[in-house]
Amino acid sequence: MKHTVVKVPDLGGAESVDVIELTLNKGDSIEEEESILVLESDKATMDVPSPVGGIFVKYLVSEGDTVSVGDPLAEIETNNLNEQNVQKNQNTENPETEPESDTEIETKIEAVKETETQTANEIKQDPVKSFNEENIQAEVIHAGPSVRMLARELGVDLSEVSGSGPKSRITKDDVHNFIKLRLGKSSNTTKQSSEMIMPSVDIPPFDNYGENSVRSMSKIQKITSLNMQKNWLNVPHVTQFDNADITDLEEFRGKHKNSALEKGIKLTPVAFVIKAVAIALQENPEFNRSPLNDRDNYVQKEYVNIGMAVDTEKGLFVPVIKSADKMGVWEIAKNVLDMADKARNGALTPNEMQGGCFTVSSLGAIGGNGFTPIVNSPEIGILGVSKAQIKPVWIDSEFVPRLMLPLSLSYDHRLINGGNAGKFLTSIVRLLSDVRTMIL
Repeated sequence: MKHTVVKVPDLGGAESVDVIELTLNKGDSIEEEESILVLESDKATMDVPSPVGGIFVKYLVSEGDTVSVGDPLAEIETNNLNEQNVQKNQNTENPETEPESDTEIETKIEAVKETETQTANEIKQDPVKSFNEENIQAEVIHAGPSVRMLARELGVDLSEVSGSGPKSRITKDDVHNFIKLRLGKSSNTTKQSSEMIMPSVDIPPFDNYGENSVRSMSKIQKITSLNMQKNWLNVPHVTQFDNADITDLEEFRGKHKNSALEKGIKLTPVAFVIKAVAIALQENPEFNRSPLNDRDNYVQKEYVNIGMAVDTEKGLFVPVIKSADKMGVWEIAKNVLDMADKARNGALTPNEMQGGCFTVSSLGAIGGNGFTPIVNSPEIGILGVSKAQIKPVWIDSEFVPRLMLPLSLSYDHRLINGGNAGKFLTSIVRLLSDVRTMIL
């Protein structure tokens, strides 16, 4: 048996490239044209194929090394016939490179044997070290740098992904399909899927720092946790902010609050916000869509159903007010009160939490200047409402104290761009700033 030295092939004009991935282990059986390592230039990555089939012996480079055309990369053990074919091919590609003599080849074989003997002794002396090193080598993954970066961003463990590319190389589509597969599994495998998609977090020894206890999440908390993870992974989020002048709205609400109470209705600011959103969705139908999984089409909805986030002791619920565009502010206010009471009492039906087009999440009663709410997919937008505050606003030639309501609009950037979002948020601000436009 003889050894073939695989060298850096023609680089298409590049002076040097970096070694970014070593794909084989000592003793691997390889075929002709099978990739043995990956090189990267300033513009692209390339697999270096083996010029012959045989048994992989060792690498002559390490990851991170910089190499040029003709530099030795690896050694492959071949039979005589393969060796002759390889020498012929390499002489044709690199006429200036002399084939190795039998003496040189035999010397390298002796060096390999010596290395093997030394490795065997190391195994005897430190079997734990050997075991760890072998496992590390066995975990080599065939994927380019862009795929690895995508996997890191999405929290995917590439060792769990099956490659569909040449020689089982992992592609970006493989990563996306892996996520879809895991998220699409039944609730019975929810915990397992979550662990495989997201890398685990190292848990410190809390007992070392003080008293603590482990408590179980409620069912709704578990569902919310999974949905938040799905939405964050699948939706490219963008959040835009603005402030609505609700001074006149609050004056109007104050005048009609008692009349509403006489009818059993609590006229809250949220009712006005939901009404404004319903009108804005009609003015900006781009926000009343949902993307389809084929990535080529979307659903344009002709109905307007608004979800409202309700925080309860059991967790977060999002009941949906159906046909909000056909309701007046008082009717919306009654629905808000009824849905919130049902959520807190655990009396919501599945139908009352389905069919939403857009969601409103209000923290106005708690506080804060703004936040970045997570889109409730397959909806493509959610409006966060924070606590209103008196602020000086320049009107005409002087500062005037006005009640300003902070708004945070998160949206799905696949279907909505910044211009669409700006127009939609401006519509909401305009409607809230002039309550007459919502009533007339």
